[in-house]
Amino acid sequence: MSVERESKIGNPRARVKLAAGLFWADYAVLGAQIQELEQAGADWIHIEVRDGDYMQFGMPRGGIDILEAARSSTNLEIEAQLQMVRPTQDQLKQMMDAGVNLISLPIETCGETIVEHIFFIKEHGLKVGVWGWEGIPMGNFEQLIPFVDIVEYETWYPFWKPPQAGRSPHIVNPTFGKQLKQLHDMIVAAGLETQVDLMMDGGVNADNCAEFVQLGMTVAEMSSPLLKGPKGKLVPGSGDIPNAVARVRAALDAAGETNRTPRGLMV
Repeated sequence: MSVERESKIGNPRARVKLAAGLFWADYAVLGAQIQELEQAGADWIHIEVRDGDYMQFGMPRGGIDILEAARSSTNLEIEAQLQMVRPTQDQLKQMMDAGVNLISLPIETCGETIVEHIFFIKEHGLKVGVWGWEGIPMGNFEQLIPFVDIVEYETWYPFWKPPQAGRSPHIVNPTFGKQLKQLHDMIVAAGLETQVDLMMDGGVNADNCAEFVQLGMTVAEMSSPLLKGPKGKLVPGSGDIPNAVARVRAALDAAGETNRTPRGLMV
């Protein structure tokens, strides 16, 4: 599916955006879940693309086949957030050919190739982002902000623990908000508050999103609140996915109305 529309990525305004993550998707009914996320009001689809070597992930997940399946299921923009060790331009091109609209590069594992990759992606007409886990030095983001459409900061995840039903496995430390605000202030200092999005990834939900909107978050990436309930993964056709998106969407809209203007965060 492909319909030309204005990109929502790298265009922050008063309304806070929702990136629907597929981490907790049911791959037996992936297309139906994606279609319900789109119809319910998600702004784009967020897919974590792994190589099997990154961190504690022993098995690749979210490969080219998943990107192609998502592309055929939605008109929304699709993000490939790379959880890979030293991705190559050949791999980037494969993702482009699969129909992604945004590639977000891992600061920690791209090394000296990250600026080269940023411009390779941009020259192919895609949006580009950079991301890092909580704990990465904030200065690692600053020099890249002028070149990207989105900055993504992710809360930590205790991979050694089994996931719990109905909730995100991510941990939101009390210090996370301070670091998110630092990233917002870097974007403002670069004069790019209306051109570079700031995403919080992991642990944000309808109950706590207002706190992070107040600190400068313009995009909330969520998977558990949209696709997982107390009894497991939400079933398409049951009404559960639209209801979950509506709850999150209402909370984000309320937080945006209270804390944001068309030009950025209220002072």
